[in-house]
Amino acid sequence: MFGGAQSLHVSGMDEALAIPSEEAMKIALRTQQIILEETGVASTIDPLGGSYAVEALTGEIERQAEELLVEIDERGGTVACVESGWLQQAIADSAYDFQLAKEAGDRVVVGVNAYREPPGEVPFELHRVDPDTETRKIDALARFRANRDAAAVEASLDELVAVARDEDANVMPATIAAVRARATGGEIVEAVRTVLGSYVETAVF
Repeated sequence: MFGGAQSLHVSGMDEALAIPSEEAMKIALRTQQIILEETGVASTIDPLGGSYAVEALTGEIERQAEELLVEIDERGGTVACVESGWLQQAIADSAYDFQLAKEAGDRVVVGVNAYREPPGEVPFELHRVDPDTETRKIDALARFRANRDAAAVEASLDELVAVARDEDANVMPATIAAVRARATGGEIVEAVRTVLGSYVETAVF
């Protein structure tokens, strides 16, 4: 917030284990509300404007970002870097360096490599999904499909496939038309997949 964040998200304390529980969501919300209401930090756009630490870090991030963008351009652009696996390798290298720093203790992550709780049961109740949810959703989808104009859906999906085959065409209008015909997200994706296939990330290991 002091750095001038446009928005702030606080994850639930149990998101690594399950869908956030009501208690976890409330604690996350209260954390944001404390920052908003008790500190006054939201009363000004840039609380630390002019701070050497913030300005220096901003300048360093900008410098490194510019260097990366120049290198991507020199390698033929973003698409070329994805196709060659260079971008994936850069991300993997960064993740590896981060992991090594955590394991060595050079990068402190509270609860992971410092101030860890002893192993044991989770000290709060996790959110449990009702087992009947899947059945209810499947039944609802079946009713949805039964109550729509099947011919209109099929025609809209055929049009989407035809547009997807044209490399110069904009698929968005055809996609919107399919949605208005009440095609499902899965049906729309599958229609486009028949033409474009599925992206498979280039292995970098």
